[in-house]
Amino acid sequence: MSLAVSTNPVQTERAAGKLAMTPWGCLPARMRILFVSGRQRSGEWLAESIGTDNASEVLLEKSTGMAAGLARLRNEVFDAVLLSHEVEGFDALELLDAVRAGSSDEQPVIVLGQQSEQEMTAVCLESGADAYVCASTATVRSLLWVIARAMERHRLLRDNRHLQNSQRHQLEADGNEAIRLLQQQRKMLQHLDSADLNETPGIDLADRNSTNASESMPSLPRQLVEHYQELLRAYVIMGSGNLALEMSQLAEVLAASKVSSRQAMLLHLSVLEDMVVSLGKRSARHVMNRADMLVLELMVNLAERYRGQYLLQIHPPHQQWLPGFLGAG
Repeated sequence: MSLAVSTNPVQTERAAGKLAMTPWGCLPARMRILFVSGRQRSGEWLAESIGTDNASEVLLEKSTGMAAGLARLRNEVFDAVLLSHEVEGFDALELLDAVRAGSSDEQPVIVLGQQSEQEMTAVCLESGADAYVCASTATVRSLLWVIARAMERHRLLRDNRHLQNSQRHQLEADGNEAIRLLQQQRKMLQHLDSADLNETPGIDLADRNSTNASESMPSLPRQLVEHYQELLRAYVIMGSGNLALEMSQLAEVLAASKVSSRQAMLLHLSVLEDMVVSLGKRSARHVMNRADMLVLELMVNLAERYRGQYLLQIHPPHQQWLPGFLGAG
């Protein structure tokens, strides 16, 4: 049996004028509620009275007995469920677990009874109910607000759960994308190595035999690798521009050690892979963005150092004529 109550526009307008025009002062415009009771039907009058309050349109449906109530919940979804608690015959506390397990969706559950709220509230909350309302002392409007707050709480819980799932999927996607990008960068180095790209003829800036893009880690001093690890961690936190001096010094060391661009890139990929794997459930997108900026800045600095060495080789310094000796001899 269902009871649909239409809202009187005049009374609704008057009631709305007394409430603050904020989201906190608004009840849901429509609520579909299932009332499950025993033979005594404790609190039935209060449940039926909520349909007479013009603050909200309430569709109240009734079900007598545990089996009938669970059958309705398995097949239908309601905005809220009211359980009648009867000291003798119909124990709502025993029904709560069955309601949670048998319902097709998690729905707000409010217990109605004749006992005082001080006596039953804690017990009902511990049993899984959203609230307990004493039918002897509660008003229709207060019951509506209890139902509305329970509905809002469950909506927020659903939204929070969906957000957590979305964030978890996004983190997994970011991690997979980061690993995929690192693999593509390694393949790029392998393709460059297989194409046998030579350095500029006549200029020996690095040991070609030590350049092997197929290696997972170039043969560089351990101190240099650890220094790059610390630099990458600091770069992820501080960003570009704050470590310009450290980047310039690192490029100077790499150029002085005849480290090629491929070796530097392999060093970067190896250190970055270890960092991405260690992130776990944290996002890898920020780390990848900062790492791309770091390797770009490193390659620019390294290219400038090698350019300087190249210019020194093709234009070596020579002694200038001293004053008074121009053209002598």
